[in-house]
Amino acid sequence: MRANGYGNQSICVLPGEINHHIATVIVAPMTTKGREYPSRVNCSFEGKEGQIVLDQIRTVDKVRLVKKLGKINIDSQKEVLSVLMEMFSE
Repeated sequence: MRANGYGNQSICVLPGEINHHIATVIVAPMTTKGREYPSRVNCSFEGKEGQIVLDQIRTVDKVRLVKKLGKINIDSQKEVLSVLMEMFSE
């Protein structure tokens, strides 16, 4: 997705049933520059290598979403969920 207000930055909409019932979604920015932190997931999207920056997750209003660009691959999806579980566990 691309989101207005973030310089039309590509973002990853994080999964969650709640996203279907409220006016906001939880997102994580995507970048082609980055560092190897445990809270970042390497991925390939739109022919570019980059990272999903899970240490910068935030909530945005759905009206700020400009257009859907595609999906990350299943391995990256699983890694995102794994990192989130680790970040929010005790």
